[in-house]
Amino acid sequence: MGKEKFGVAVDEEIVQEVDELVAECDDLGASRSEIVEAILTAFVQSESNHAERVREIIIRKRKGIL
Repeated sequence: MGKEKFGVAVDEEIVQEVDELVAECDDLGASRSEIVEAILTAFVQSESNHAERVREIIIRKRKGIL
């Protein structure tokens, strides 16, 4: 399966968290992109209802409670 690039704008707080994960995975030489892909893979492969979960997260972020 091929890969596709797309731009994503994220809050600075998320960038800092991802950068911390990059530092913690230094032995793997993982990039930001690889970390984000791993997070998305784990989410998409989970057993949860993805649409419902994403809706919940968006609503909580918009209300400022996430």
